[in-house]
Formats: sequence, C-alpha cells, structure tokens
Amino acid sequence: MSDKLRFAIVGAGMMGREHIRNLKLFPEAQVTALIDPVQSSLDKTLATLGPDADGARCFPTVEAMIAAGGVDAVLIVSPNFTHRAVLEPLMATDLAILCEKPLCTTLADARWAAQAATARSGVFWTGMEYRFMPPAARFIETIHGGAVGRLAMLSIREHRFPFLVKVGDWNRFSRNTGGTMVEKCCHFFDLMRLIVGREAVSVYCSGAMDVNHQDERYDGEKPDIIDNSYTVVEFEGGVRAMLDLCMFAEGEQQQEAIAAIGDKAKLEVTIPSGELVLSPRSAFRRPDGVTRTHVAVDAAALAAGSHHGSTFYQMEAFIAAVQGRGPVVVTAEDGLRAVMIGAAAELSAREKRVVRLEEFA
Repeated sequence: MSDKLRFAIVGAGMMGREHIRNLKLFPEAQVTALIDPVQSSLDKTLATLGPDADGARCFPTVEAMIAAGGVDAVLIVSPNFTHRAVLEPLMATDLAILCEKPLCTTLADARWAAQAATARSGVFWTGMEYRFMPPAARFIETIHGGAVGRLAMLSIREHRFPFLVKVGDWNRFSRNTGGTMVEKCCHFFDLMRLIVGREAVSVYCSGAMDVNHQDERYDGEKPDIIDNSYTVVEFEGGVRAMLDLCMFAEGEQQQEAIAAIGDKAKLEVTIPSGELVLSPRSAFRRPDGVTRTHVAVDAAALAAGSHHGSTFYQMEAFIAAVQGRGPVVVTAEDGLRAVMIGAAAELSAREKRVVRLEEFA
C-alpha cells in the first residue's frame, strides 16, 4: 500500500461525487480511478475532483481497473442492479470494498455477495450511512446504555421528496432497484436491527404508488415503485418496529424522526434538528424530568454531502477498518438482512399479507 489510501469509485453519479467531496476531507486518501460508462457523469465527477483529477484514471470496466492496479479500496456507487456484476471480479481480489446500499436488488444476489464476502480476506463494508448520522448514533448509544429500559416499541418516520432523477431514470422500476422498500428503506430496516439487537420474524407492509410518477412513461411502461407505506416489523423477543414513509411530502421540511419506547422511558430524535429528548414515564407528572440534548454535526461534514454528515463519519470508520485501526462496522451479512426485510415488505405490500422471514430460508 502506498503512503496514501488509493480509492477507485465505480459509478460517477451524484453519490459518487458526494463520496469524493468527503474523501477530500481525509489527507490520507486520494482518488486514483473512476469507472463509469457515461461520459457526462465522468466529466462532472472529474470537475468535482478539481486539481486532483490529474491523478485519477478513467476506466471502461472494473476488470480494466483491476488489471491496471494502483488501487487499495473501491467504492461501489453504481446503480443497484449493477452491484452483482461489479462485485464479481472484485470479490476475487483482496481490495477493500465499500458497496453502497442495497447490497444487491435480489435476495439470491445478496446471499451470494454475503457468502463471497465471508470467503475473502479483504475488508468488505455495506454502505449504511444512516447509522453514522451523529444524532442517530447518539440515539442508538443512549438506548443501548439502558436509558429507556426494556425496549418494547420503535418507530421511524421519513417524509421526503420523490426519488431524484438518475441517468436513464433507472430508479423508476422495481426490477432495477429491488423496489422502494429495498432501495430506500433498507437503511431503516438496518437501523431497526441495530437498535433492537435481534432478527426480524415477520413483516407487514401496506404501501402503494399513489402520487409520484403517475404521468411518466418509459418505452410505454409506467413506473411501479411504492411512494408511501406503513411497515410493521416484529422481532425476536416481541419488540415491534414501525416505518412511516411518504415520498411526496416535499412541501415541508424533510425530517426524520425516530422514537424508542421502553418500560422506563421514551427517547426521541429528530433530524436534521439534531434534538434528542428523553422522557421518563413520570414526565407527565414531573415535566422537569425531561432531558433535552442537541447533537451537533461538524460543519465540514455537513457541507460535503446531503446525508447529515453521515457519509463523512462512515468514511472515517471505513478508512480505520482498511488501515487495521478499527472493525468492520457494517458487514455483508448486515446488508443481506436489510435486503431480506425490504424484500418481505415488498412482497407483503403486493400480496396484502403478513410475510414471515422464515419463508425466505
């Protein structure tokens, strides 16, 4: 390995450029390779690199990049449906890999990726940025510290704008994304698993495409992605978690709210406000017992991305793992489990029934 950690980025789109802006905050890292078949995307990404673009070579394929060498770590930020094809040649190397969520779009491919990752020597990391938002991280730490007592209920709300425009609008179809409950919501299902500390047992999702993309057609085909849903996940031990998703709520400030309720207290966090509120069960009678904390985020990390600083903090942990200074925090198995819950939610919404995870065994 050279003095600097040399990165290749597969996928020169919006998220690839966000990773580049964050990598610029790490003096020990440099981008030495870009892989993307779309020249306009490469041009935008080279512009994001600025003066550092001279040190980055552009390759038509992952195989060509591997053959040329000069890379230590690979960030996979290409469209969801390409992940397996991108991963196949990389799994045969010892390069460190960070594969953005979802790990793959199908359960079969996600299982393959998890098995292949276990069999290799290089670091493998599934990109789950939401764990690393400082307010969310403090929320999780507080729960695991016992502040709410025995956890009984968990709820997550995301009310936001529709899916963004991508090259070719590939994200308008479930066959390319895995479906909204996989593509978008794997983040939240990963958070649920992490917070609860158990595996999911069953999933019920009521969802549909009610507002977004109704007038869009691609070669005569209408998009088929869920734009709003309620999903209830039951976990081992009886903990219930609920996700409230709406992707046509852009008329108000986008805000994620997470609430955990145990036998001792309720804990809430809102993002982007970063407010953490702990309310003991006696708070109705003794409101002075409520604790309010503001969790700040580094300004440079905020400015480098659109995920409330999480891309920076995840990259910090990933670099530590690659350099042997820290553990792999989000494994391929974590990625598989999140895809599994998302796939169960998609099936539940289509068939209007409870789906037990054992069906996917």
